[in-house]
Amino acid sequence: MRKFLPRLPRSLVAFAMAFGICLALGVLIAYVAPVSAAPAAQSMPQSVLSVAAVQATALVTSTGEYRGPELCSSCHKDIHDNWATTRHAAAFSSPIFQASWTKDPNKNACLQCHTTGYDPTSGTYKVEGVTCEACHGPYQDGHPATKMPIKPDASLCATCHKTTTDEWHASKHSQAGVQCEACHDPHTQKPKAESVNALCINCHKDVGQNFTHGTHATAGLQCSNCHMYTNPDVTTNPIGGLQATGHTFAVGSDACIGCHKDTVHTRDKIVALTGEVTQLTDLDVNALRQKAQSQDQEISTLKADGETRLYIGLAQGAIVGLAVGAVAAWIVSRRLRVIEEVVEDNPRGEGKK
Repeated sequence: MRKFLPRLPRSLVAFAMAFGICLALGVLIAYVAPVSAAPAAQSMPQSVLSVAAVQATALVTSTGEYRGPELCSSCHKDIHDNWATTRHAAAFSSPIFQASWTKDPNKNACLQCHTTGYDPTSGTYKVEGVTCEACHGPYQDGHPATKMPIKPDASLCATCHKTTTDEWHASKHSQAGVQCEACHDPHTQKPKAESVNALCINCHKDVGQNFTHGTHATAGLQCSNCHMYTNPDVTTNPIGGLQATGHTFAVGSDACIGCHKDTVHTRDKIVALTGEVTQLTDLDVNALRQKAQSQDQEISTLKADGETRLYIGLAQGAIVGLAVGAVAAWIVSRRLRVIEEVVEDNPRGEGKK
């Protein structure tokens, strides 16, 4: 039995291998050869494009007795209903306060601001939460003929919101006599406008002429995003329930860093690019358009040239492959014929040692 394949299949394999190698080399050479282009015109320029230490006074002392918010609601139902949904109403029942208060060894001190009618000598209180009488004072017999004692200014808010009012004292609002109630509705605890920007623009009507205010407003930011910025790491972990609230209204570098962390130290680059943008005003727009069209045409020509080179490489590889494959097939067939003749002359292997 012969131990070699027929001559024709081996010859075909040798031809196919040689042809494939030559074809691949032709394509490779066509792509590797450098593509030259006409010198391009000079490239077009590119553009990219807070705390004072003033202690406020407490409520006016009254000799009345605390009666609770339900009594007030009998006449002031709308105000009572609005108050019932606020943080003042939930100042004592809030889960956050309860979790902190039960762990505080001096927890009774917290009740001064989280309850109504707190007595520090006995550690007792009259009503849970910041109710009407916490600000207006205990109910006065003869009311409404007898007025409830209240002084509606920052000194009232400072009895609990000391951090905020200290910041306010350091602000231009304080210097101008703009009190807390000018911006905040004390009963709903909401701004006295549909949005922060609408509230601020009641007084600050010309801020739209300023570049900084204009670009930030276009981006959808509110005045408070910059003028009342607070560090998230601090506000999420307040110390003793006290935290900065941004009521100095001053914009510091921390407000800029809060959004522009990656660019806050690259102003020199921005200024340089701004100069380039200014220079663009002196350029001929039509000339730039013609240059762009010329470069587009050059790119199309290079793409067509690349396709032509690919076809030429395929053709060259095919021609060389045919020649080399034919030679390889002939050599393999001749070698098989010699081996076959030797085997036939000595079919049993006689003469081998």
